[in-house]
Amino acid sequence: MIESSVLHSYHLFDGIEKEQIDNVLSLMKEENYNAGAEIIAEGTHNYKIYFILEGRAAVVKNGIIIQEIEEGAFFGEMEVLDVNPAAAAVSALVDTKIIYLSIDALGEIYDKDLKTYCFIIMNLAKDLSRKLRRLDVILTSESPPTDWS
Repeated sequence: MIESSVLHSYHLFDGIEKEQIDNVLSLMKEENYNAGAEIIAEGTHNYKIYFILEGRAAVVKNGIIIQEIEEGAFFGEMEVLDVNPAAAAVSALVDTKIIYLSIDALGEIYDKDLKTYCFIIMNLAKDLSRKLRRLDVILTSESPPTDWS
């Protein structure tokens, strides 16, 4: 059984009380993936936000590793928010233990505890903003300056 204190270490649960996390935790499911196993296939629909409890995974786009993610990270949120197919694949680099929150569970949180739902969505927005800022830094550091004159 996973303790709520484990989930409290993920940014998605910032500002959420222990009792609220316990309620969310009761809606989550655990899965294990062997090294090399695909967790999300690029171009498929994904209806889960995954949290890495143990292990490491790689985000792969067109066969290129674009990011490695480890314990304490979560992924899959983009597809849950915009319900489009996965923009990249995610595969376990080593044996990996995850817990996930499905889109249906998120809907249940919305129905039962709007305050918790709002915190989760706000934290998702903050996380996506941080990812976009990092991408901006990468893109601007690799792009040649533009002469606007």
